[in-house]
Amino acid sequence: MKNLKNLRTLFFAAFALALTSTTFAQSTEATNYNQGFKLGFGVSAGIPTDGDDYDWALGGDVRLQYDLSKRTSLTLTTGFTNLFVGDDLPDLGFIPAKAGFKAFFWEDQFYVMGEVGAAFAVTNDYNETSLLWAPSIGYAGKNIDISVKYEDYDKFETNQIALRVAYGFDL
Repeated sequence: MKNLKNLRTLFFAAFALALTSTTFAQSTEATNYNQGFKLGFGVSAGIPTDGDDYDWALGGDVRLQYDLSKRTSLTLTTGFTNLFVGDDLPDLGFIPAKAGFKAFFWEDQFYVMGEVGAAFAVTNDYNETSLLWAPSIGYAGKNIDISVKYEDYDKFETNQIALRVAYGFDL
């Protein structure tokens, strides 16, 4: 449990550092930046880090991103994630619905992002809706986005660390 608190502290510290560096590092280039929407399709694989109920996770998502500036964006993400259970127990599948903020902090390619929303259970008679929050750190090129994220689900009594690989494009 102590490692989990250290991990949360590290993610929030990285987010705060990136947010302050983007807030004060204004350039004339940002005023001429063409704001717009981007759409991305991603696949993620994860390992639960709390509890012994789930063995691994696999998911797919769609993310709509609106660029506020060259270094900041708002995001909306949904998709489907399945938490796999061993020992002939039913898996847990859910649909996440998250809103987030992305801030680029190094060479306009490396970023931190925070998302919050809900996870709606849709498989195997699970009737819970869980609060979902997810900090992440990643790299975004012209079309490729690779990130490591931590997702916490309060009602599902677990969380995960996952690798997400996505393809995105301008709308």
